[in-house]
Amino acid sequence: MRALTWQGKRSVAVQDVPDPRIVEPTDAVVRITSTAICGSDLHLYEVLAPYLAEGDVLGHEPMGIVEEVGSAVTNLAPGDRVVIPFTISCGHCWMCERGLTTQCETTQVREKGSGAALFGYTSLYGSVPGGQAELLRVPHADFNPIKVGREGDGGAPDERYLFLSDILPTAWQGVQYADVPEGGTLAVLGLGPVGQFAARIGRQRGYQVIAVDPVPERREMAIRNGVTAIDLTDPSGADVPTRLRERTDGRGPDAVLDAVGMEAHGGAEGVVAKAAQTAVGLLPDAVAQKVMETGGIDRLWAVRTAVDAVRRGGTVSLSGVYGGEADPMPMMTMFDKQIQLRMGQCNVKTWVDDLMPFVEDPSDPLGIDDLTTHRVPLEDAPEAYEMFQAKRDGCIKVVLKP
Repeated sequence: MRALTWQGKRSVAVQDVPDPRIVEPTDAVVRITSTAICGSDLHLYEVLAPYLAEGDVLGHEPMGIVEEVGSAVTNLAPGDRVVIPFTISCGHCWMCERGLTTQCETTQVREKGSGAALFGYTSLYGSVPGGQAELLRVPHADFNPIKVGREGDGGAPDERYLFLSDILPTAWQGVQYADVPEGGTLAVLGLGPVGQFAARIGRQRGYQVIAVDPVPERREMAIRNGVTAIDLTDPSGADVPTRLRERTDGRGPDAVLDAVGMEAHGGAEGVVAKAAQTAVGLLPDAVAQKVMETGGIDRLWAVRTAVDAVRRGGTVSLSGVYGGEADPMPMMTMFDKQIQLRMGQCNVKTWVDDLMPFVEDPSDPLGIDDLTTHRVPLEDAPEAYEMFQAKRDGCIKVVLKP
C-alpha cells in the first residue's frame, strides 16, 4: 500500500509499505477514505524528530471502510464505515471504565512513562503505524472505532464525521475543562483547527468568546462563524492580556483556552526555547531523547499569556500539546491568582455521544463544513505538510484522500 512516511526533520515522503494484517483477534483492517493532517503532526515534522525512525507511517485522524475483522470483534463487520480515534484504548481497564481512555492501562507505553498508545505518533506513544495511508490496522477494534452511517444510506459525507477522530472532541474537552460559568467569557489563544472548534463550541453554549491569532485568514474564518477575533499584534503596543482585560471589565476572561502549545511564537523566552529545540535536534537521537526527557523546554508564550490574562479564580485549559520536562512556570502568579489548570490528551470516546447530534445536524451548528481549506491526494501530502507549516495559501485544515 501507499503511505506517508517520516524521513527526517521537515522531510516526509509517500512510499510503498507492507499492507497491514490482522495480528490479534481484536484487530480490524480499515481502508482509509479520508485522513487529515493535524497541527500536532507538525511537532513530528519539527521538534519531536528524535523519537521517530525513518519510514514511520504518520497520521492519527483517519476514517474509512472496514475490510477485515479479527475473530473476537463482534461489533463490526466488513463494509462498516468507521471513524478511528487517535488514542488506542481497550475500553475495559480501570482508566477506560472511568472515561480516561488516554490513560488506558492496557496500551500505556510504560517504557517511556507515557499514557495510551497513539496512532502515528513516535516511540513515546508506541510507534504504532498511522492513518495517512491506504490501509490501517486498528488494535482493540472491539472498542475503539466509531461506527457511522454509510454515505447515501443515512450517513453524511466523510468530513462531517472525520474530525471526531481528534480535533472536534479535543476542542469539546478543552471547553469542558475551561469550566466557564453561564454567560461568562472564554478567550481562545490560537485559531488553528482546535481553536476554531473551541471558539464555536463556546459561542454555541452562549459564552462571550474572544479569540486571538496573528493570521488574517484564521481570524476571518472565526468571524464568519460568529466569533470575535483579534489580531495577536496591536499598533498601539498593548499586549494580549491587557486587551482581554479591557473587554472584560478589567478582570480578564473567566477562562482561557490555549490551543497553541509547544511551538508558540512570541516573547524573548520563545526565541531561547526555539534555539534550544533546534540545538537538541542536532544531537544523536538517544542523547536528544535523554535531554528532552529531563531538560526539554517548550515555547511558553501561549500558556504564560493565558495565566496573565485569566481573571483571578479563573481556569486555564490547555488543549495545545506540550512536551517539555523543565518548563519554567509562573507559580507565584498562578498561586496568587488562585488559577485552576486543566489539561491532557483528549478522551475521544467519552465525548462522542455529546458531539454526534451536532455532527449529524443538517444545520451544522458548529460550522464543521467550514473548516477544511485544502483537499489533496495522499500522493501530494509532502507538499501539503510544507504548506500547512508555513501557513501558506490560507491553509487551516488539510484533508488527504488516499
